Amino acid sequence: MEKREAYRQKIEAKLDEWKAEIDRLKAKARQKQVDVETEYKEELNTLREKREELKRKLEQLEDASEDAWEDIKKGIEKSRKEMKTAFDKALKKFS
Repeated sequence: MEKREAYRQKIEAKLDEWKAEIDRLKAKARQKQVDVETEYKEELNTLREKREELKRKLEQLEDASEDAWEDIKKGIEKSRKEMKTAFDKALKKFS
């Protein structure tokens, strides 16, 4: 009986060890999920901000005089490129 009890205790100890490891991994997974969610939110906020900036500049184009529209167009193109870069970065990061 002594061998049986020692064996049972050995297996129970291993089960406890594995439970602790599973709990640790579970906590780590939760933290990764929070980190990824935070990254998603940051990227989405950046994209929204860039989009709104581009939209505002496009609205300026409607009120621009013939002389000013070329300058506004340059600003729009700069914002468009920034938007595309941010969008491509987000797609690459989360695809």
